[in-house]
Amino acid sequence: MAFAAITYDIKPGYEKELTEIFGDFKRVKGSQVKDQAGESAGTILATAVFLRDDTLMRVIEYTGDLEAVARHMASQPGVREVEKKLKPYLSRPRDTDTVEGFVATFRRSLLNTVAQISARDLPAPA
Repeated sequence: MAFAAITYDIKPGYEKELTEIFGDFKRVKGSQVKDQAGESAGTILATAVFLRDDTLMRVIEYTGDLEAVARHMASQPGVREVEKKLKPYLSRPRDTDTVEGFVATFRRSLLNTVAQISARDLPAPA
C-alpha cells in the first residue's frame, strides 16, 4: 500500500467553509480503479483531508498505479463537485474541469514521499 499527498493553495480564513465542503463529500460507489482499457489498475483504500492556514492537503492511501488513481478520481462525481466548490477559495486556480486538466494538476500538486511506514509492513508475530 502506498500514500500520495496533494496540496491546494487556498485563501486563509475559510476553514469553516472548506470543512463543510469536504464534510458533504459524496463517496465513490466503489474503491476499484480501472485503467483506460477498463482493466483493474488499483484500489483507493482511504483518503483524509488536512487544513492549516493557506494549505489544504488531501492524502490518499492506494494500491496500484497512481496515474490510474488520479484518472479515476477525475471522473468521480463527488471529486468533481468538491473541485468546483473549492474554486472560490483557491489562491492559485486549478485546471480540474477535464480529466486531462485534473491529472496534470494532480501531478503538479503531488508532494514527494519522504518516508512511509505502516504496522501492516511488520512481520507477523511468532
